[in-house]
Amino acid sequence: MQGSDDPDTLTARANLAYWRGQAGDPAAAARGYEEVLAGRLRVLGPDDLDTLGTRINLAFWRGQAGDPAGAKVAAEELLADQLRVLGPDHPNTLKNRDHIVAWRGQAGDAEGATGDRKELLADQLRVLGPDHPDTLHSRAILAYWRGAAGDPAGAAAAAEELLADQLRVLGPVHADTVANRRNIATWRGQAGDPAGAIRGYEELLADQLPVLGPDHPDTLETRRALAFWRGEAGDRAGAARALEKVLADQLRVLGPDHSDTVLTRAILAHWRD
Repeated sequence: MQGSDDPDTLTARANLAYWRGQAGDPAAAARGYEEVLAGRLRVLGPDDLDTLGTRINLAFWRGQAGDPAGAKVAAEELLADQLRVLGPDHPNTLKNRDHIVAWRGQAGDAEGATGDRKELLADQLRVLGPDHPDTLHSRAILAYWRGAAGDPAGAAAAAEELLADQLRVLGPVHADTVANRRNIATWRGQAGDPAGAIRGYEELLADQLPVLGPDHPDTLETRRALAFWRGEAGDRAGAARALEKVLADQLRVLGPDHSDTVLTRAILAHWRD
């Protein structure tokens, strides 16, 4: 009979915590991983790979639950143990460094996060290779920070170079590919090319509709962005009409209080003025 500290039971509880987080409850995920960590420390000890992996997940979901500073501290403490037990090139060590960089950026240190990300990318290229999803992710983040630092044209160029590899490795509607395609379109628009932004979102929408369907939240978000840039290109009336349709679908699919629905209302009010 399996008890609460049986390794299989702990794995099942870890999976449950993960899916709670994926379902939109990061606080419950963090609580779940705290309980799993206590069990794995008792059963496996502090240096076991599963124990260290649980600490990665716990720090991540703490950050997602609204405590990025606490997440960064926990991840940095974990990194010291990972370097001792696993070494600097272990994939889990690199993954934890990724989280630390992300929390540093979210804490407002964009310059420091960019420098750390470049160092991490160099190690990911050496250890994981250019096509690993984590390597591609770091390239996407660097392109994003370039745009956030005031260089939308440079960000668009870097993101377009990355896109060719994402399309080849991940496909056109993978979440990371979609995020990068959105960024490319947005940076084009912010660089003074709203027509380019429109083309980018139109191409993305054409790929999303047959795969995700018209009611998927990602599809709805793309439709909203497309309408916004049509307004920026001078078609205020067309933007308002498109946003009214998006809003009606979001009300039906997501409900009136969803953050995406609320944002669409605000953008629609702007183009109606």
